[in-house]
This record gives sequence, C-alpha cells and structure tokens, in this order.
Amino acid sequence: MQNLGGQEDAREKKAEMWRVANQRERKQRWQYRKKGIVRAKRRGTSYLTDIVWWAGTIAMAVGQIGNFLAYTAVPTVLVTPLGALGVPFGSILASYLLKEKLNILGKLGCLLSCAGSVVLIIHSPKSESVTTQAELEEKLTNPVFVGYLCIVLLMLLLLIFWIAPAHGPTNIMVYISICSLLGSFTVPSTKGIGLAAQDILHNNPSSQRALCLCLVLLAVLGCSIIVQFRYINKALECFDSSVFGAIYYVVFTTLVLLASAILFREWSNVGLVDFLGMACGFTTVSVGIVLIQVFKEFNFNLGEMNKSNMKTD
Repeated sequence: MQNLGGQEDAREKKAEMWRVANQRERKQRWQYRKKGIVRAKRRGTSYLTDIVWWAGTIAMAVGQIGNFLAYTAVPTVLVTPLGALGVPFGSILASYLLKEKLNILGKLGCLLSCAGSVVLIIHSPKSESVTTQAELEEKLTNPVFVGYLCIVLLMLLLLIFWIAPAHGPTNIMVYISICSLLGSFTVPSTKGIGLAAQDILHNNPSSQRALCLCLVLLAVLGCSIIVQFRYINKALECFDSSVFGAIYYVVFTTLVLLASAILFREWSNVGLVDFLGMACGFTTVSVGIVLIQVFKEFNFNLGEMNKSNMKTD
C-alpha cells in the first residue's frame, strides 16, 4: 500500500511540474501570437501568413497536450489556479517581445503570483473525487450540473450572436467571458476523456460505453477549443496581451472552479485549514496580477524613488 501511495504521489508531482512548465509555455505562445498579429497588420497581410503567429499556435497545441496530462492526473482545484504562473512569465516576455513596460510594482506582482501559486500547491487536495467512468457518468447527468450547463449555453449564445458583434472590439470582458465560459466545457471534458480512456484501454465490458462517452467529450472539447481559439485571436487583435492574460486568468479560473465544484465536488476533500490556505494563495495571486496590470503605465523605478527620498531629506 505504501508503494502504491508513493507511486501516486510521484505521479501527482510530475503532473504539477508539467503544469507549471506548460503555463510558462502558454503565456509565451500568447505573446508570439500577439507579435505575429502586429507584424501582419504592419505588412497589411493576414496573420495566417506570419511565421511568428504560427509558432505561437503550434505552442498552443503543445500546451493543450500538457493541460490534458495535468487534468487527468491531479485535481482541477490545483491545476487551474496554477495558470497564474503564466502571468509573470508572459509579462516579462512581453517586455522584450512587444516592448510592454514592466515597472517595479509589476516585478513585485510577479513575485506575489509565484508565491501564491506555491501556497496553492501546498494546500491543494491530494486525491481525486472522481476516479471511474461510472462515477463520471453519474455526475454528468446530475440535474444541478445539467442546469448549470444550460445557463452557460444560453449566456454563450447571447454573447456570441448579440453582444460580441456590437461590443466585442471595445469591451475586453466580452471576449474574455466567451473564452472563460467555454472553460466550463473544456476542463470537465478533458478530465472525462482521461477517465474514459482508462476503460477503453483496459478492454473491459464497459469499453464500448466508455468509447461513446469519450467520442462525445472529444467533440465537445474540439468545438470549445475552436471557438476559444477564434475569440482569443480577436482579443489579441484589439487589446493588450498582458491585460487580456491577467483578466482572463481570474475569470477563467473562477468559472472553471465553479464548474468543477458542481461536477466533481473536489472541495469536499479539502479541510478548513487547506481551504483557507488556498483562499489566501488565490488572493495573493490576484493581488500580484493587479499590481502587474493596474500600475503598468506608471513610469518609475527604484532609482527614481531613491532620488525622490533624497530630495525630501
């Protein structure tokens, strides 16, 4: 039993490391895609002809594979908040690739985001709440989750067909809301595919049922990724990549945690101390992101602060 527990711990640690590396890659691909869009606009051509944009897009595909491996190995309440690690990496990369400035408060925000992510890892649940296909099917047909999905679908239809055409290019929250709401389908589908694949590979009596479930979830995942891909590109064309990344992280994480709480009920495995620890970690991360973005346009550094103090003295 101890050996099995050790193997499970090692598996979870590998998944966490993969997720951290993937979040760095994720923010880099956003910056490359943004740079590709900017370069294409300067030339007056489509970004589909720009090699830098394609580099970011290929990195996106690699990142989705990383997400799949992470979501199938560790609880969603750990995997999703670790997306915060992409914000500091992305902001630093944007300062070099896109010449987007990062002042002293932004650097402190990067530090806080990383520190908050460590706290999240320490206090995250150590076990999965859904481990079999039968449990997954039962939770997917739960009336509460079905009702939640109906509300999300209604909001998506409203945003995509009515609000986005009129207000999308001027209001960043429109595109972010569309991409984040789609996370309610992307994350559960990814996790479900991993569980169903286990039964398919083991060739047991429920393999046929598992195959049907896997195909349905793959179709849902594919559609949601395609729509997200489209609206992320639209957002990068109209808005600052770092601002988009920061707000997207907070909204996406909140909605995915809500969907996962309704579907998987992973919070039932979290004690009071760990819950408070995760709340503090998420708050620390959010404060870090605010420091990176809200004070982004302030032009000051430590040298200027020291000069100001000397004049005051």
